[in-house]
Amino acid sequence: MARAELNAAKAAKKDEFYTQFVDIEKEMNAYLEYDENVFRDKTILLPCDDPEWSNFTKYFAQNFERLGLKKLISTSYAPDARLINKQPTLFETTNPNFDEVKSSSQGRIFSLTRDVNNDNRLDVNDLEWSYLEGDGDFRSEEVCELRDEADIIVTNPPFSLFREFISWIYSAEKTFVVIGNLNAITYKEVFPRVQANKLWLGATNFNTGMYFRVPDDFVYAPTYKFEREINGVSVNRVPSVCWFTNIDHGRRHQPLSLMTVADNKKFSKHKEICGIGYRNYDNYEAIEVPYTDAIPSDYPGVMGVPITFLDKYSPEQFEILGATQRGCHDEVPDTKKYDDYWEVRPDGSKTGSSGGKTNENANLEGNDGKKNYFINGEGHIIQSAYQRIFIRHRMVQA
Repeated sequence: MARAELNAAKAAKKDEFYTQFVDIEKEMNAYLEYDENVFRDKTILLPCDDPEWSNFTKYFAQNFERLGLKKLISTSYAPDARLINKQPTLFETTNPNFDEVKSSSQGRIFSLTRDVNNDNRLDVNDLEWSYLEGDGDFRSEEVCELRDEADIIVTNPPFSLFREFISWIYSAEKTFVVIGNLNAITYKEVFPRVQANKLWLGATNFNTGMYFRVPDDFVYAPTYKFEREINGVSVNRVPSVCWFTNIDHGRRHQPLSLMTVADNKKFSKHKEICGIGYRNYDNYEAIEVPYTDAIPSDYPGVMGVPITFLDKYSPEQFEILGATQRGCHDEVPDTKKYDDYWEVRPDGSKTGSSGGKTNENANLEGNDGKKNYFINGEGHIIQSAYQRIFIRHRMVQA
């Protein structure tokens, strides 16, 4: 196997994460609790899906009538397209549609629109399937046509293709619920829409990570210490995974209960704040708030918070002004550059990098001795405070 094919195969293996039924049900129930008709009379498309492994098709097919769906469509990748050696199952080989050649080289399309078995109900037993013309790639013309037909797109796309996938959805201006890594918030394809309140995190809290079904031959990291099997199925825990959506749910309208600046200084459980208060950035007119529960309730100015804040974000309580990634903080401009600084390791040795690499990061004066820092010829030292989102209270006046 050529190196490019080997790398692609490794990436494909890393993308084989199948969402558990209980996690899908929990998330969809949050939208239904907010609006019981959210899926009614809608065509749902589940791209990048494999009904024999994935539970997205199973969930929507089994709840077709309860949700009031108009049509359900799901598509899967061809094994050859993913460089995965997946043998046809009895489900496929015993069906009249089975074609040994097409099975490996062409994707499949599943649809549910009618009572195939005449049992007076529409459910998973009425799914019909056939081979796609191509390999099932969501970027193909035939899957794009299905996207355009759909009202709502729901899936767990390949993690390695998340940027392309979310842009693919935006290009058709569709309603969606998809799973991705939390760090995708910082992507240029994502954050501007978060700031404009056109995209937000789903209802499920992501602090504990999420377990996904994986192939039986999945290779775990040597240091892996979480569950490897749930209900007899091989699983892998993926931290910092969340749902991205533009469907409303009640959790995003629940305001945070917070302490004042004074009370945080007295009683905060965080050593960075208790007895100290809040520090100002060296290069932004804003204060550093390293934890979401430490956001002061009465501070009227700009605050820098971790990206995990978005899990608790209520648009009625806060406005998002920007973020530290380049091109995303026009409303909170940086006040200085660090091109004449150089990077230093905690042991005092130089890394060879200039301070320009920390331009536009949220930087604090000082050195905690735990991570790299930056220094200039005058001895001024700063450290990055990691990715930050800039927010401000909506109702607190200066």
